Amino acid sequence: MKKIVSFLLCICISVILLATPCHASNQENAPKETELYAKAAVLLDADSGRILYSKNGTTAMANASTTKILTCILALEYCEPNTVVTASNRAAAAPKVHLGMQEGQRFYMQDLLYALMLESYNDCAIAIAEHIAGSVEAFAEIMNHKAKEIGCKDTYFITPNGLDATDSNGFHHTTAEDLALIMRYCINISAKSEEFKTITAARTYQFCEIEKGNGYSVYNHNSFLDMMQGAFSGKTGFTGNAGYCYVGALNRDGKTLIVALLACGWPNNRTYKWADSKKLMTYGLENFEKVKLSEVPIDQTKLEPVLIQNGQGSTINELTYANLIIGDTIGIDEVLLGRKEEIKISYDIKKNWKAPVKKGAYAGKICISVNGVIMRVYEIQLDDEIDKIDFLWCLSMVFVYFLNGIQV
Repeated sequence: MKKIVSFLLCICISVILLATPCHASNQENAPKETELYAKAAVLLDADSGRILYSKNGTTAMANASTTKILTCILALEYCEPNTVVTASNRAAAAPKVHLGMQEGQRFYMQDLLYALMLESYNDCAIAIAEHIAGSVEAFAEIMNHKAKEIGCKDTYFITPNGLDATDSNGFHHTTAEDLALIMRYCINISAKSEEFKTITAARTYQFCEIEKGNGYSVYNHNSFLDMMQGAFSGKTGFTGNAGYCYVGALNRDGKTLIVALLACGWPNNRTYKWADSKKLMTYGLENFEKVKLSEVPIDQTKLEPVLIQNGQGSTINELTYANLIIGDTIGIDEVLLGRKEEIKISYDIKKNWKAPVKKGAYAGKICISVNGVIMRVYEIQLDDEIDKIDFLWCLSMVFVYFLNGIQV
């Protein structure tokens, strides 16, 4: 029973760690909201999932073609690169920006994914969605289910390409926080993250239609790849409703950072997203250092043996104790920490015990938190098995004392 309780507790703590975003406290060098063009902006530590900066990060907004990062990762997870995709009439009718595919044309999935992510072709998104789910609507259901699985709290996708859309359940949208979490999934968590990074890092790509052999060349419109050292992935987006949007990732000095920007200007403000991205990435690189939570010292006096009442010892009057050990560990090890942020450690260990007790029994937990959010948990267990005093043990003690001439 205690093992079941321990297991359920670990599950609950895991859910909390995944579902509760930890925000960095206000740092003195953090950009002021008025210094950013974007109406909503987030800087995320990709390794821990911790939000280092947020401006209107939970506000639901249209996000244009940044939607395609989820379309791409789902396609990679559902299909092999050489899967053949046939263009439907609906795909062929997709508005610009598009590849210009015609109904009945056939392409390899990998080629369409490069066209999707580098040129942001809308017809490729529809063809991919219909191949995977049978229809755009069915694929949107898969997208929304995946978004919830990732931990998104206010995301609702209607189209695989991010074009402005509305239905009976609302409008096509996400939040800057959710978009950053989706990007984190694409580059860090998905089993297909390496394939995703390879596609989104490519500057150019060439491919041919399967039957007629018509050739195509596509070029990456993510200029940020060449603006900052370490930039390695990202996706731009624009619609009249969403404005300019961007989500991108950078790795430098052992830090992996994600920027998500929504409504970052309208024509002719195409470059605003690059200025905001540079500002936030620089802030993350200069003001946060990686800390290993596993190296936070534990007060060993908190782990002294606990008294087991009514436990069998080697003598009648002996007090019995059980040792404590650290068992399972869940949560995050490495986290980016700001200069003024503090790590706190709390102990919740049971001290009152009655025999019998089993080795491995759950005895409490040690929690390491940042800004009040638990990031790492150590489970504490008993390291001894102690039976309770019973008639047979008392009788055996009587014989031991009698044979050794000991008086009680």
